[in-house]
Amino acid sequence: LEDRFGRFHNYLRISLTERCNLRCTYCMPEEGVNLTPEERLLSGEEIKRIARIFVNEGTTRIRLTGGEPLLRRDLPEIIESTSELRSQGLQEIAMTTNGITLGRKAKALADAGLDSVNVSLDTLDPFKFQLLTRRKGMEKVLEGVQTALDVGLKVKVNAVIIRGLNDDDVEGFASMAVDRPLEVRFIEYMPFDGNRWDREKLVPYSELVDRIREKYPDFERKQLEDAPNAVSKLWHADGWEGRVGFISSMTDHFCATCNRVRVTADGNLKVCLFGNDEVSLRDAFRSGASDEEVMELVSGALSRKKPRHAGMFNIAAQTMRPMTTIGG
Repeated sequence: LEDRFGRFHNYLRISLTERCNLRCTYCMPEEGVNLTPEERLLSGEEIKRIARIFVNEGTTRIRLTGGEPLLRRDLPEIIESTSELRSQGLQEIAMTTNGITLGRKAKALADAGLDSVNVSLDTLDPFKFQLLTRRKGMEKVLEGVQTALDVGLKVKVNAVIIRGLNDDDVEGFASMAVDRPLEVRFIEYMPFDGNRWDREKLVPYSELVDRIREKYPDFERKQLEDAPNAVSKLWHADGWEGRVGFISSMTDHFCATCNRVRVTADGNLKVCLFGNDEVSLRDAFRSGASDEEVMELVSGALSRKKPRHAGMFNIAAQTMRPMTTIGG
C-alpha cells in the first residue's frame, strides 16, 4: 500500500451506494445522475472482501461513504463484519452521512461497531438548507448529530462554504463547538462534474479563520503541528468543549502526506479524489482473481499515483465524476 513517494495508504474509503435522499448543489447536478445498475454495484460480500484484503495489507481505518450510506439496508451487517477485522489491525470504522435518518439508526450502528460519524451540514438556516440540498430536513440532521453524541459516537460536522450562499453561517457553526464535544470542519468548495464551481465562490481557509476570530478573539491553532496524514487544520478557543477544523484542499493542499484511497460503489479503485484513473476491483473479483492478484492491481494503481493534484483551475477544467458517484 506504499506508493513511489513513500506514502503509506492505511486509510480506505468505501462507497456503499450512489443513491442519495438529498440533492446538494456542490455534490450532484440538479437533474441528478445516471445511476449504475444494481448488478454492477458491489455486493455486501464484495465489500467485506475488499475490507479484509486492505486490512491484511496494513489498513487501520475504514470510512463508509456514499451517496448516502444510511440508504443501504445491509449497513449494520457490513459494519459488524468489518468490526471483526479489529483483531487483524483495524482501529477505526467511520461513516460519512447527510444525517437525515441518523437519529433513528445511530444506536444500532454504534452497537454494530461504528466508532465515528461525519455529518454533512452546510447551513443552520432551514430556508438555505432547502436551497442547498433541494430538500427539507435540517431539523432531522441536527437531531441526528445530537443522537450520535448521546450514543457515544465521535462526531464531526462537515460544512462546504460557498461565498454568497452560506458564508454567513460560519460563526454559527463555530459556536457549535463551544459547548459540544464535536469537531466542526469547514471544507473549501471543490470542483466536481455538474456542480458549477467558480473560483469566486471559494472562501479560503485564511478568510474563514479571520471571520471566526472577529467573534472569538482567542481562537487559535490547537497544536503547532497537525497529526501525521491530517487533512484538517485544528483550531479552538479556551474553554471550548469541541474544536474547529479547516480542510483547505484548494488553497493549501495536503497531497504530500496523503494516506487515502477510495473504492467507488461500482467497485473502482481511485487513488486520488481529483484523478480520473480508476481500476475495477469488481471486475477482478467477478473474473475469479485471487486476493494476491487483486493486490497486484492495487499496488499497480498506487505506483502511478502522482505527487499532488493538478491544482484547482486544472481540476475545474477536466471532466470528473459527480461527487455522489465517487464517494464523499
